[in-house]
Amino acid sequence: MLGGLGNLTGLMKTAKEFQGNLAKMQAELAERRFDAEAGGGMVRATVDGRGQLVDMKIEPDAAKDIELLEDLIKGAVCAALAKSQVAMKEGMSQITGGLNLPGLSDLLGQGGPPS
Repeated sequence: MLGGLGNLTGLMKTAKEFQGNLAKMQAELAERRFDAEAGGGMVRATVDGRGQLVDMKIEPDAAKDIELLEDLIKGAVCAALAKSQVAMKEGMSQITGGLNLPGLSDLLGQGGPPS
């Protein structure tokens, strides 16, 4: 009868450890930066591990063609976001031991790349 409580206690301990590891990983990712460029370096975007744009550099020559500049910005930001998402997935894989937990990425604010 009390055997079930031992399992529940173990489960709660495991959940707390997972939560602590998850918080640590999120904090570490928040400090990391992921750079990508487009147009041969005409546009460079930097995002953090949470997928937030933290820096953007644009060469003056890129502003001569606004449509091209828009495409270069989207390309650089999407590439930097993809790098941050790969790092997040690698970190999650380490924490979960390779288990795929559906919906966990969305809970962390790391859904798919913008379309």
